[in-house]
Amino acid sequence: MRIGQLSQRTGVPARMLRYYEEQDLLHPERADNGYRHYPESAVYRVQQIRGLLDSGLTTEIIRRILPFLGRQDEIHLHPQCLTPELADMLEAEAARITQRIDCMARNRDAIHAYLAVVRRQGLPWRN
Repeated sequence: MRIGQLSQRTGVPARMLRYYEEQDLLHPERADNGYRHYPESAVYRVQQIRGLLDSGLTTEIIRRILPFLGRQDEIHLHPQCLTPELADMLEAEAARITQRIDCMARNRDAIHAYLAVVRRQGLPWRN
């Protein structure tokens, strides 16, 4: 399939798919005319990449672990994949994600507290 079709099927803009290729995350074949051609499996691969990016992983980490991933919703690292360097990167990334989760939880709690006060006082902008 061509890049436009992959974009349509995954909801990921073609520009972003080109970026994934630049980051060595996608590997389309090239036709004689230079057009990219993606296999059917690219739909699943793009979904994996999106999920990992959405969870906060960097493209560098994704590039390192992508060849060893199983199903889209699971990370199964093959023992050969886990080098001391990658283990350090993953530990640092897990700590960073934990910090983000903690920050988001504080923000959520602050919003709930604000809404509780507003609701007790009534909502003047609603009838």
